[in-house]
Amino acid sequence: MSPERGLPVAVDMYDTTLRDGSQQEGISLTVDDKLRVAEQLDHLGVSYIEGGWPGANPKDEEFFARAAKELRLHDAMLVAFGSTRRAGAQASSDETLRHLVEAGTEAVCIVAKASDLHVTEALRTTLDEAVAMAADSVAYLRQAGLRVFFDAEHFFDGYRRDARFALSVLAAAEEAGAEVLVLCDTNGGTLPDEVERVVADVRARSSATIGGHFHNDGGCSVANSIAAVRQGATHVQGCINGYGERTGNADLSAVIANLSLKMGVRTIPADRLERLTSVAHHIAELVNLTLDPQRPYVGSAAFAHKAGLHTSALIRRSDAYEHVTPDVVGNGTRVVVSELAGRSTLQMKAAELGLELDSPALGRVLNALKHLEHNGYHFEAADGSLELLMRAAAGAPGGRLGDLFRIESFRVITDWRSREPAAADGLVSDDGPVLVHPWSSPGELTTEATVKAHIGDERVVATAEGNGPVNALDAALRLAIEPHFRQLHNVHLTDYRVRVLDTAKGTGAVTRVLLDTADAEGSWSTIGVSENIIEASWEALVDAVVFGLIRAAAGEAVEAGAATGEAVQ
Repeated sequence: MSPERGLPVAVDMYDTTLRDGSQQEGISLTVDDKLRVAEQLDHLGVSYIEGGWPGANPKDEEFFARAAKELRLHDAMLVAFGSTRRAGAQASSDETLRHLVEAGTEAVCIVAKASDLHVTEALRTTLDEAVAMAADSVAYLRQAGLRVFFDAEHFFDGYRRDARFALSVLAAAEEAGAEVLVLCDTNGGTLPDEVERVVADVRARSSATIGGHFHNDGGCSVANSIAAVRQGATHVQGCINGYGERTGNADLSAVIANLSLKMGVRTIPADRLERLTSVAHHIAELVNLTLDPQRPYVGSAAFAHKAGLHTSALIRRSDAYEHVTPDVVGNGTRVVVSELAGRSTLQMKAAELGLELDSPALGRVLNALKHLEHNGYHFEAADGSLELLMRAAAGAPGGRLGDLFRIESFRVITDWRSREPAAADGLVSDDGPVLVHPWSSPGELTTEATVKAHIGDERVVATAEGNGPVNALDAALRLAIEPHFRQLHNVHLTDYRVRVLDTAKGTGAVTRVLLDTADAEGSWSTIGVSENIIEASWEALVDAVVFGLIRAAAGEAVEAGAATGEAVQ
């Protein structure tokens, strides 16, 4: 796709996840984390990676020192971030600028105030001094042989208040040798039409590369980035997955996809676009934040379809409800099944799972879904339980619990016994007992579970202890069946969630339990619903185990087929 008339042919993507993005609440990256994130960004093919602020903290100092030795970037350039010299100081003796020079990067990015309000109220200096700070700092860094990117902080707010001053800061930086002038919407409240007007004005006055750095407080950061490009900006700053303080920065995942696929502007190498989803998810794992399923282009729900009307159309035309082909960004179409599903939805889901469901089987699944979801089940959040339900309807191996093992009974016993406080409890001092919980004395809690199961012709009874009912049941079930199913050793519970469905009934309410389970190849979710939380947990637990064994068996079949050269159905 060729770019629209007047659009630039290419735009540099500048990722600031390691600096601006890590300021998001809940993100705390180690130096190892930062190195791995940088590797992923380079794998994606962004032009620049802002590594942090050398001298600001020991972590960033260590990062730049280790990056010089350990980081092997093939496409991206590492950039060090800092600020202009201090008011009233000399650039040659400024510590921040010295740390930038010593960071060992080819390019640096410095931030300067471009709003008169921030100059007089935050820096408490004159507008003339603020202009001099920008010019002196850029000149000093250029004399040190560095490429300089210039972040004009609060530029759009400053332009709105005093355009003459905001433009004079840019002019001073450009005259001193700044390569890129980055217009920052630091408070994130500017709208796209204003971005276009302001960028067009700056573009007409400058011969430097114009960039944009947009925060998402008004929900417009991606749109503002595109608006800036429409007016000639060829440098866009942001963060993969939109990380950043408050509501985040422009999401480069969406910026890259929109510019490349919708507008024909080159952002990253064309053959890297299909890496967009995997890189976004990999970095989400590194920052230890679950990626928003609704994140455009890369979220797990970005191309998920639930309504029967949608899926019936998708069967005939893949573009009926998808604005791009999912696989161009490394994602895929996914069918979400719920009580809203029609036969076409179930057919697509069955095909996705490699199952054949005839018309009567489809009807049985559809009726079961509507009945179960009316009673509190939520199958779009429990992919494992859904597949077991469909496998049972299709008569596929493992679809019925009896195909693997049969549960005769289970029992859970929980004992609590009070005792006198002891020093080890931290509840006794020289002055006597410390009343931490005055309504409850110290005690010992023990939980024991027994599972009776039939595996083939063998009856097995197993008893195990745990730190609670679910843990004890899990241990007992594994003790009973793992000798016959060694694959279970690689299946592990990763999360346990409970939701009360009808709060008006208090402790007698129906509860929904969702279990997340994983093996070496991936994860799945299972569900249980009951007025008894132990029964709901047991139902989800058994589904998790059965589904894990089916996955393991399928994996072994694939490996065996690969070894013999036979196709596996």
